[in-house]
Amino acid sequence: MIPSVPSGKPAPPAEKPWPAGGQDTSVVVNPRSRELTLYIGNVPYKTYKIAPGKPETPTPVGEFRVVSKSKDWGSGFGTRWIGLNVPWGTYGIHGTNKPHLIGTEASHGCIRMRNRDVEDLYERVGIGTKVIILGHVLGEPHRDPRRLAKGDAGGDVLLIQNRLRAAGFFHGACNGRFGPATEQAMKAFERQNGLPVDGVVGLHDYRALGLLE
Repeated sequence: MIPSVPSGKPAPPAEKPWPAGGQDTSVVVNPRSRELTLYIGNVPYKTYKIAPGKPETPTPVGEFRVVSKSKDWGSGFGTRWIGLNVPWGTYGIHGTNKPHLIGTEASHGCIRMRNRDVEDLYERVGIGTKVIILGHVLGEPHRDPRRLAKGDAGGDVLLIQNRLRAAGFFHGACNGRFGPATEQAMKAFERQNGLPVDGVVGLHDYRALGLLE
C-alpha cells in the first residue's frame, strides 16, 4: 500500500537501489560547490553536502585513493574516518561534531560530512576507491594564492618545489612540505631575481616563478 502524501507537499525522492557487489565505485569532491558525489562507473549515484578546507588550510586537489577506514576516530572527526593517501599530510573524509558548518569552508583541509552521510558513504566505499578532488592547486581564481612559508604543506608547496627544481635552485625531495631546503632554495631564487629575500612565497614570488600574470 502506498501511503498518501499531504496536499501541497511532494513526496521525497526515493533513493536509488544500491547494486549488489563488485561495483566500480569512485568519489568526486567539488569544494567549490561544497558537494561530494559517489559514482558507480560513470553514473552519479548520490550527492552529499560537505565542508571543505578554509582558504588558509585548503583541501588537497588531485586524484587520491582510500587507504584506511575507521569508526569513531575521535570526537572532532564524527563517527567515521575515511583516510586518503595524500603524500604531504593526514587528510580524509570524516564526520563532524559541528554539523551547522556543513556547506561552509570550515576544515583544516579534510572533507567534513554530516555523521549520517559519512556513515552511509563509509559502507559504499572500500580500500582503494578512487577519490578525485576538483579545483586548482593555487585555490579559487577570484582569490590570491596563499602565502607560503616554512612549516606549510600542500599541493601549492609541491608546485613551488617543482618550479624551483626546474630552475636549478631546489635539490631536495618534492614532497609538498615546506622545510628548510625549500626555504633556502626560495631565498636563492629571490636573491637572483632581485626580490625581497625572506624565503616566503608571496605574490611577487608567484609572478617571478611564472605562476601568476
